[in-house]
Amino acid sequence: MNMHGTTSSYVIEPIAIPSIPVAATDKMFPVHRVYCVGRNYAAHAVEMGHDPNKEPPFFFQKNPDNLDTTGDFPYPPASNDVHHEIEMVVALKSGGTNIPVEKALDCVFGYGVGLDMTRRDLQGKAKDMGRPWEVGKAFEASAPCTPLVPASSIGHPTQGAIWLDVNGQRKQTGDLNQMIWKVPEMISYLSGLFTLMPGDVILSGTPAGVGAVVRGDVLRGHIDGVGDLEVRVV
Repeated sequence: MNMHGTTSSYVIEPIAIPSIPVAATDKMFPVHRVYCVGRNYAAHAVEMGHDPNKEPPFFFQKNPDNLDTTGDFPYPPASNDVHHEIEMVVALKSGGTNIPVEKALDCVFGYGVGLDMTRRDLQGKAKDMGRPWEVGKAFEASAPCTPLVPASSIGHPTQGAIWLDVNGQRKQTGDLNQMIWKVPEMISYLSGLFTLMPGDVILSGTPAGVGAVVRGDVLRGHIDGVGDLEVRVV
């Protein structure tokens, strides 16, 4: 694929590059790929029917344009059971292959607060049939998130509260130190499977307490040292 042509070289108008605002600036972070870590908090692995001691985390993908910073989450079609999953967003400024764990944080641009919204009923059908999860995970606006906060400002969070309230009631709660695979480990492992690139984004897993949302719900998420996210289901 030719990635270097001028606009006039394309047979249709190219779609704009998906991007996330950078907090307290007028700059944007261009998104290349979105990787999501599955079952990366032990209690969530248990609530989904898996033993975290026997099953290492794995990865699936969302699409770059699934990331959304508008503050609205449009309830998606074809589902009657859409769940919230609060996660820390990790944005990479560099990449490579077979990145050593001790070098992995050098790749991180910054962090944000995000949601991996999931059509749980469609995901469940896909699981039962041994099919991929995209239908349940990679739909429009399925990754609401905050602007990114540069690691140069906040460092690299390794502990601190991560929680989600729905209509003022606490639904999910955990601590970043409960991740089974830490951020450097997930970057290193991913780089053994894919060539990581500047602009890649990783959703780092969700603590226990996932549950369904309905139109009108207000979701408020928080990660210590990173920020706060507010999303309305519309």
